Amino acid sequence: MSAVSTQEATTAEQVGADGTPLRVTATPAALALIDELRAEYGPVMFHQSGGCCDGSSPMCYPLGDFIISDGDVHLGTVGGADFYISRSQFAVWKHTHILLDVVPGRGGMFSLENGREKRFHIRSRLFTEAENRALEGACKL
Repeated sequence: MSAVSTQEATTAEQVGADGTPLRVTATPAALALIDELRAEYGPVMFHQSGGCCDGSSPMCYPLGDFIISDGDVHLGTVGGADFYISRSQFAVWKHTHILLDVVPGRGGMFSLENGREKRFHIRSRLFTEAENRALEGACKL
């Protein structure tokens, strides 16, 4: 198995079309794995696990297999896949930039990458005060 890259593709310093800092970005390794999964399963989406069965892993599902509700917040899109988090977890993480990465190991048992000996993993950092001000009201709640 080849080494898994953790080089950043995009960072929180990059902004969306409206000038707002991005809440979630992805490494080249994560984008490649998303493409691999999309080729096999069709469109996919992510939900940041809240710590139940698979800890706090980002979970990848075929589009439509995980039902999004009013209790979820849309953080953004990575590699063409929407990324959500529960409203209660967002209340704690709203000041955090999420970088979706890939590391060696087994994925969450319900996540599409399970069994590939690589799994999605998040890295994070706190937004600066200026970024937090720019992000006020920016998420679809």
